[in-house]
Amino acid sequence: MKKLILALAGSAVLTMASGVNAADLEAGKAAFEKFTCVTCHGADGKTSTLPSYPILAGQHQDYLEHALKSYKRGAAGAPDTANIRKNAIMGAMVAQLSPTDIKNISAWLSSLPSPLAVRK
Repeated sequence: MKKLILALAGSAVLTMASGVNAADLEAGKAAFEKFTCVTCHGADGKTSTLPSYPILAGQHQDYLEHALKSYKRGAAGAPDTANIRKNAIMGAMVAQLSPTDIKNISAWLSSLPSPLAVRK
């Protein structure tokens, strides 16, 4: 009986989470466009305007969040020990992003098909 209750509770949580993710993905796509990420990384997150710009589509969500937060810390002048990334362009771009924007953009990008990985 306990296993059945746990399974039902887990199923309910996953159902609620999937509804939240759908909204987050749409918000992430909108933020990606609004904050002009498409200018360098392409509308699909994998067709960058220069070969030196990374493919973002298909990256792990936690990696993308960490990278954006690191650029934000670097732009804010955090010490090197704060795990920062310094890049003038990215620093200026992420300075505009809220924590919710970062989470939504990262979720949307990670959901996109990409040559980076094969999903089962």
